[in-house]
Amino acid sequence: MNVIGIGTDIVECLRIEKMIEKHGELFLTRVYTPGEIEYCSVRKAATEHYAGRWAAKEAVLKALGTGWSRGIHWTDIEVRNEEGGKPRIALAGEARNLCEELRLHEIQISISHCRSHATAFAIAVGV
Repeated sequence: MNVIGIGTDIVECLRIEKMIEKHGELFLTRVYTPGEIEYCSVRKAATEHYAGRWAAKEAVLKALGTGWSRGIHWTDIEVRNEEGGKPRIALAGEARNLCEELRLHEIQISISHCRSHATAFAIAVGV
């Protein structure tokens, strides 16, 4: 397997909290999938989890080398959790098409957060 790209991002949790307070449901549904909203909203530190997923989506785009070009939407990138809690990336729409075009096998992700910041690191792995 070959590393096609890497990406990292860091975001202030307060920034995400303010976006949620200001824009509410509109912000959440524009950025997060229903599964992500369900996962984050029931957590004690929901804002930290939302911020972690924000950072993960940004890190994935950097690993793909595209940024927000090519018609990729926030909800085309979803962070899911395996049974043990390990995060994994699921792609849809244009993000999935790009993944197939680049012949990617998977995108590995690591997410960390505390009260003030969330960070993520992504590795795009090719066949």
